Amino acid sequence: MTGEAAAVVETSKRSFFETLGAFKIGEISLSSILSALLTLVICAIVIKIITVGVNKALSKSKKLDDTLRGFVSSAVKAVLWVIAAIIVANALGIDTASLVAVVGIAGLALSLSVQNILSNLFSGLTLLITKPFAAGDYVEVAGKNGLVKTVGLFYTQLDTLDNVAVSIPNSDVTASAVNNYSREPQRRVDRVFTVGYDNDTEAVKAAVLEAAAKDERILSDPAPFVRLLEYKGSTVDYVVRVWCKGADYWDVYFDLNENVRESFAKNGIRFSYEHVNVHVVEK
Repeated sequence: MTGEAAAVVETSKRSFFETLGAFKIGEISLSSILSALLTLVICAIVIKIITVGVNKALSKSKKLDDTLRGFVSSAVKAVLWVIAAIIVANALGIDTASLVAVVGIAGLALSLSVQNILSNLFSGLTLLITKPFAAGDYVEVAGKNGLVKTVGLFYTQLDTLDNVAVSIPNSDVTASAVNNYSREPQRRVDRVFTVGYDNDTEAVKAAVLEAAAKDERILSDPAPFVRLLEYKGSTVDYVVRVWCKGADYWDVYFDLNENVRESFAKNGIRFSYEHVNVHVVEK
């Protein structure tokens, strides 16, 4: 090829690339589009690397359950793609300052419209992290009692003792006191028995201890406690405190009532109740 022909080819190439570079779709040039595509590919690779790293880090944490891991992973991926969209828009020559402002306003409007949902969501995350109870625990929360069935991102579901499924918003759960009756391995059963003034104190205490001794589920350490609690107008109250395993609580509670009644009858101890004696004096 002669020098003149080579110059013509070089000029043609330069003219082609100049024409290609000057090609526009609206206000966006082809070179900007190619640059944006390259940026998008790089962002996709970076996002993939980061999400894999986040997932590995989350999988090593024993304090987080699968629900929370999935939520954190999805949230991180969503944030990264929003950032990637802004970077790609900048490569296309779009004013990212206005785009960021639009995203911020949209996020604010969305957060206000789903305020209750977000409140339940973050309350659910708090419950999953702090773990005040777990599935299967018997709890009292937000005025409800039952066995915890599931702790979701928005609702905590309890199964009551009469087999009713109750769904409580997580924001109500975190805003109220939680009584977890299953957390500790042992529980104390407290009962008060009322007898008349004519019953001997030591005889009453002995009869209650005899009733407690009949139930093998009642622990000997701590030992059963029986003391005179209070004098009333026509009755005397005795407080009884015994310890048992948490799973045996209600069985021990009801059986103790029955055993004390039988022991009182056997030992001549009479139950009493509030009453008024009226004496009629004849003149």
